[in-house]
Amino acid sequence: MSVKVEKTKNKNELKLEFTIEAKVFDEGIKKVFNKNAKYFNIPGFRKGKAPMNIVEKYYGDEIFYEDAFNEVVPSVYDEAVKTEKLEVVSKPKIDIVQIGKGKDLIFTAIVETKPEVKLGKYKGISVEKIEYKVTDKDIEDELNRMAERNSRMITVSDRAAKKGDTAVIDFLGTVDGVPFEGGKAENHELELGSNTFIPGFEDQVIGMKTEEVKDVNVKFPEEYFSKELAGKDAVFKVTVHEIKKKELPKIDDEFAKDVSEFDTIAELKSDIKSKKEKQNEDKSKAELEETAVKAVAKDSEVEIPEGMIELEIDNMEQDMDRRLAYQGINLEQYLQMLGKTKADFRNESVEPAKESIKLRLVLEAVCKDAKIEADEKEISAKVTELATSYGKKEEELKNNEALLEHVKENVKTEKAIALIVDNAKIKVVEPKVEENKEKKTSSKKTTKNENEKEEKKTATKKSSKK
Repeated sequence: MSVKVEKTKNKNELKLEFTIEAKVFDEGIKKVFNKNAKYFNIPGFRKGKAPMNIVEKYYGDEIFYEDAFNEVVPSVYDEAVKTEKLEVVSKPKIDIVQIGKGKDLIFTAIVETKPEVKLGKYKGISVEKIEYKVTDKDIEDELNRMAERNSRMITVSDRAAKKGDTAVIDFLGTVDGVPFEGGKAENHELELGSNTFIPGFEDQVIGMKTEEVKDVNVKFPEEYFSKELAGKDAVFKVTVHEIKKKELPKIDDEFAKDVSEFDTIAELKSDIKSKKEKQNEDKSKAELEETAVKAVAKDSEVEIPEGMIELEIDNMEQDMDRRLAYQGINLEQYLQMLGKTKADFRNESVEPAKESIKLRLVLEAVCKDAKIEADEKEISAKVTELATSYGKKEEELKNNEALLEHVKENVKTEKAIALIVDNAKIKVVEPKVEENKEKKTSSKKTTKNENEKEEKKTATKKSSKK
């Protein structure tokens, strides 16, 4: 195998020309045939028993070329990148020059390489550090959340349903008198005011009494995920079988004993305060580090290749898909709920991808400029930490070269961030009232959006059950 490397007219772009000996490619063809022989059904032969030359004659020699290319090239490509010490940051754009049985395989690969960073000032930058204080209200709010988690549901029979109650209902939905898929359920528990159903549905259940039957008139949203129902008027026949209300425990010493290892509410409050102070310290530290690194990045210059951005978005897409899998859905379903496409997701991810890449490249540049390295002791400590966290054997992790390289880079990055922060001019400030208001508003919007998503998820689940 031989490879020629040359620069193209484009910045941070290289052209690699590969020549792979004919015997290597022919061996790849044989491997591919052996893997797939069982699938070929040639007249005159038992399925999977036809020799390779007969299969090639029947389907044409080129039948194995694409698979043989994919069999041979990846390892050859990776070896060349490693040998030439190239920092490739994009997927290769392949162009096949020559391919065929008994011929040298010749192809080119256009790749983008890691760009140079014009590093700005990273020592002595001025940043603000927000210090968060734990208030009595913070402690009371946490106690109330603990009480919520330890509440119990009790049946109410002497009044009508009201907001905050959970109604156990049967319902049957119809559009123009015809039942629709997903519009029927029995003994469904609905928290009134949770906004998990179609707008207006829960409001009309409020005020109903046990065993009361009522027609609930609603209109599906125009942007409803089911196109068959979007924008249509519907009638749900609703029967309330039971009304439950949440009963909260009294927050006193007995409560403290029930929910914690403490004997008094005073001790529990003190523990909550200590934990929240630690959380605030961690939050303040993380925000300071993020602010400091972004300040350095803002003062630095780098031209990020398009291929690098595309690869970052690919990673973001895969990461989102993995996280959504824990909720039982995939990215495509999630985007459908939001009325968006994969293209929308990728377009919206461009700027976050650019920022993430720039921060990473700037920290690498700081490591290089400050000659930051990770010693064996630091790497070993991190491996031990990982082994403990994931229940793995240390030796198993230490034999994973890719993991060790990843750990090494993480250690260097942490040291670079520490260097920037330790040398920064830090001004301690209190949280701005405006910021708190924005956070509350944002939280309300998020909750509303989450409720809308949950509404769509609920309807989807009902449809699938039916």
